[in-house]
Amino acid sequence: MQDLVEGIRRFQDRHEQNLDLFRRLADEGQAPAALFIGCSDSRVPPEVILDAQPGLLFVTRNIANIVPPYGSGEVAVGAVVEYAIRHLHIQQIIVCGHTDCGGIKALDAQPNWDREPHIARWIEHARPAKTKVEASGLPTEKCHLATVRENVLLQMEHLHSYDPVREAERAGALALVGWVYHLDTGMVEAYDPQAGDWIAAP
Repeated sequence: MQDLVEGIRRFQDRHEQNLDLFRRLADEGQAPAALFIGCSDSRVPPEVILDAQPGLLFVTRNIANIVPPYGSGEVAVGAVVEYAIRHLHIQQIIVCGHTDCGGIKALDAQPNWDREPHIARWIEHARPAKTKVEASGLPTEKCHLATVRENVLLQMEHLHSYDPVREAERAGALALVGWVYHLDTGMVEAYDPQAGDWIAAP
């Protein structure tokens, strides 16, 4: 807890040093360029990875960076997506997975519906990604990264079940981006839909 309290003090010092920025954000409101959908993992802070100042990103994070399909009964992420597009007019949605993802690893075990019903239900939204990788016949050591990547693509598909996403894309006002963050190296790779492959982000 002491580390967190000291962090508040450091933030307040930086706040004073960047007073014009914070006053502008308070007076003018937010106008972020992108919605970042990431994992709750404490090692994957989007503002740190992107070296982003306050006001640049609209962020939602959850286990395994999941976007439940429209109509699934899970509304929290959908509310974020609607607000980002309808009210903030964001231009990009970034779905970012990461290596060593506990949510993806949990797909390898039998979910415990008695002890962890919320986790068990939630990660089922990523199950098709694992099923696809298993069917590909990849060596075991390559399956985790492949599943992380497939899960990003799966959640991007789920985004298309939301009317605001489809409408904004048709209008040319929105782009969907898939990323994977590598914990060990700090590298971010992006999915290239034209090449159908993952490449290092510039």
